[in-house]
Amino acid sequence: MDLPAVASAERSGERSAWLDGVNPVTKIVLALVLSVPLFASIDPVSALVAIGLQLLCLPLTGLPVRTVLLRMLPIIVFSPLAGISMLLYAEPEGRVYWQFGFAAVSEGSISLAIAVTLRVVALGLPTILLFGRTDPTELGDALSQVAHLPSRFVLGALAGTRMLGLFLDDWRTMALARRARGVGDSGAVRRFFSMAFVLLVFAVRRGTKLAMAMEARGFGSGIERTWSRPSRLHPRDAVALAGGIAIMVLAIAAAVVAGVFRFVWS
Repeated sequence: MDLPAVASAERSGERSAWLDGVNPVTKIVLALVLSVPLFASIDPVSALVAIGLQLLCLPLTGLPVRTVLLRMLPIIVFSPLAGISMLLYAEPEGRVYWQFGFAAVSEGSISLAIAVTLRVVALGLPTILLFGRTDPTELGDALSQVAHLPSRFVLGALAGTRMLGLFLDDWRTMALARRARGVGDSGAVRRFFSMAFVLLVFAVRRGTKLAMAMEARGFGSGIERTWSRPSRLHPRDAVALAGGIAIMVLAIAAAVVAGVFRFVWS
């Protein structure tokens, strides 16, 4: 395993997982491998098989099951919205159960709605599993040294990523402050939008100050930069990519064997 990955795990007090030794750039490629092939077909079998095989790899990520479920909760809650549009407005196929105007519920639209809902979950799961424990600094090192992206872009993205934790702290602080004033127990929708607007103002102000500070320290110059921690590819990266390809091959093959594989443009 890479020494930076081990050091990062030790600093955070977490036990090192197998996926921690995979280069972050490889994780990005792996996320594409686990997502792009799913756009080739709209069927429930390939998405369901992909989700099942990815969940079998959960011990390799080092993420607790509860953490994965909490991070997947927004996707699970909102994925049926994509399925509802297909359920009502897809081209009717087979027996039609209900129809009103342009909306129609048929056997084909029900199958398509289930497939689209599962596909949304299958597209979101790899990102959570692959980047749940990825350190932003390691990601920046990999993008600059392995992907050879411009240092100015990498440092800006790294600084922005580091600010995400501050937004969560700001949100909690605002919620506690409103509750202390007695205005945080009612009007949940109005409270959400008002706090979101305040958070947006905080983000703009903090981003402006951060940009000025980084420019003053020379981060905006075009000179070639050095990096304190090396980032390299290792045999483990090839194993991870091979595993991702195998998952997609099995998922697509299962759909073909089940006879439900259907090209999205057919």
